[in-house]
Amino acid sequence: MKRLLYSIVLIITVLPSFTASNYGQKSSEDQCFCQLTGKVEDCCCDVEAVNSLNKEVYPRIIDIVKQSYFKFYKVNLERSCPFWPDDGACSLRDCSVQTCSEDEVPDGVKGYHSKKEQSKKCEGDNSTLGDVDIHLSEADKLAFETWKQYDDAENSFCMPEDELSADSKYVNLLLNPERFTNYKGNSANRVWHSIYKENCFKVPNPYTEKYESSSMLNQMCLEKRVFYRVISGMHASINTHLSAQFLFKGNGITKPSWGVNVKEFKKRFDPERTKGQGPSWLKNIYFLYLLVWRAVVKAGPYWQQEGFYTGNAEEDSLVKKYVGDLLLQSRNCPSTFDETIMFTGDPVKSRSLKEEFRKKFRNITRIMDCVGCQKCRLWGKVQTQGIGTALKILFSGNQLDKDTVSSSFRLKRNEIVALFNALGRYSSSIHYVQMFRTLTRR
Repeated sequence: MKRLLYSIVLIITVLPSFTASNYGQKSSEDQCFCQLTGKVEDCCCDVEAVNSLNKEVYPRIIDIVKQSYFKFYKVNLERSCPFWPDDGACSLRDCSVQTCSEDEVPDGVKGYHSKKEQSKKCEGDNSTLGDVDIHLSEADKLAFETWKQYDDAENSFCMPEDELSADSKYVNLLLNPERFTNYKGNSANRVWHSIYKENCFKVPNPYTEKYESSSMLNQMCLEKRVFYRVISGMHASINTHLSAQFLFKGNGITKPSWGVNVKEFKKRFDPERTKGQGPSWLKNIYFLYLLVWRAVVKAGPYWQQEGFYTGNAEEDSLVKKYVGDLLLQSRNCPSTFDETIMFTGDPVKSRSLKEEFRKKFRNITRIMDCVGCQKCRLWGKVQTQGIGTALKILFSGNQLDKDTVSSSFRLKRNEIVALFNALGRYSSSIHYVQMFRTLTRR
């Protein structure tokens, strides 16, 4: 009898905890992904459609950004921070960026076109001159660039890079991948605090937490929500890459190595460690992916006339094919992000909101000069310019039509490189998120 009573008590004691952990709640391994299903907020499709689309996009965009036109990015990593005293550069070896010598960069990438290439743009050119490089003087280049920057200012969402500065260097992005460098602490926190607290739009609540919650976002208008989701998606994407490309230091026996760190990923996105916000941050990667993808697709007519010129005819032709193949995937997911519903309504208020939107994002591109880690600064600049280019395309008005491109609309090479590399970052992030989901279920 005593044995029977003991068994009953044991069952009553154990059963509730067993039921809760196995039936009533998701396991801790699944909690990071609890929101990665259903509709992507403020977009036109769901998570499942994005995952399906990205299976086709991911290998194609990775092939594209490996090509010479897209792997060389010109950037000034020496500009001082305009907002607070310089914290000093990160002294860790993995923070440094390897720049290119002039002879490593194809002439076409540097803007030198042969006479043959020029003649293609001048119908009826019967010149008998041989192939020569066309060089402008440095003074002419500076004046021309100043004119272009002035013309671009109205539509630009980025502070222009001073590409003609002596401090601007070409960087091979493939040799300087985005990954964990151990850059953290006050310097990194100050950058993100400035972005979120001083440049994102605010809800009417002075006591908000470090990041806006989903319920707070619902108090914002669409344009302000879009702005926040863009920044949050970029931040989450960066953290996903740092977790997937993590530096394990070794222990004296094993050498330091780069690899996947599931614990790091969970630390950054587990709801228990992020006041419940981690899963929504991951979903914002999907939002940002759809926004940038929409811009790439919308600019389809522009890519048709773009030569992606490097001087290597075979590679240039291959890039045109790769970009064409990439755009074909838009047929599999025709509805992604609808920019036409933004900045509508009262014309005066809409213009004012759009200008504020532009100024805030331009300010964030300038904050990238305050990042102490050189490699983090590089990829921060690439991604903010890529997003800025996407916004420029989306809000180009009638300059980009389904089949035509206005003569007044143009993109600089750096903008094109940044846009496609940004798409590559967010496509890779979704690929990594799926990988982490699989690994946490083992």
